[in-house]
Amino acid sequence: MQATPLAIADVVLIEPKVFGDSRGFFYESFNQQAFEQATGVRLPFVQDNHSRSRRGVLRGLHYQLPPKAQGKLVRVVRGAVFDVAVDIRRDSPTHGQWVGAELSEDNHRQLWIPPGLAHGFVVLSETADFLYKTTDTYSPAHERCIRWDDPAIGIDWPLAAHGIAEPLLSDKDRAGRLLAEAEC
Repeated sequence: MQATPLAIADVVLIEPKVFGDSRGFFYESFNQQAFEQATGVRLPFVQDNHSRSRRGVLRGLHYQLPPKAQGKLVRVVRGAVFDVAVDIRRDSPTHGQWVGAELSEDNHRQLWIPPGLAHGFVVLSETADFLYKTTDTYSPAHERCIRWDDPAIGIDWPLAAHGIAEPLLSDKDRAGRLLAEAEC
């Protein structure tokens, strides 16, 4: 496994060793010991989630408040997404900054997003199956959403490059708040 720290502290892009031949491929999608060595994180994963979305669906930017803040280890097993983490920790030197990476069934990349960051993704392929492990369970009472297009954050979503005129949003995501007015 190769682990690459990104520009926001504690966000890590993980590229597993993939063993492939004419029959297909094999890789360890998760190994607790390797994950801890790569990230220094010793939080338990307590929930696995799977979502399927079509091209242009944008989910996020989601997060949960303490004491139910969630770390997420995310990956794509079918299709491709552009995945984003936004630092919303008020005392962080990178508060309000974002990092992004394309995750796909072909590159097998994973992104570790620690608690205290908001997360979102847009589907670039016809459909995408998105899997993620979380360090706490889903809690609607603690869930919050920041606008995907907050100009103060300035995420460079690759919509036009993938033929997406407007992202498809849920009502919850349409009602997201600006970072400046969000509970963090």
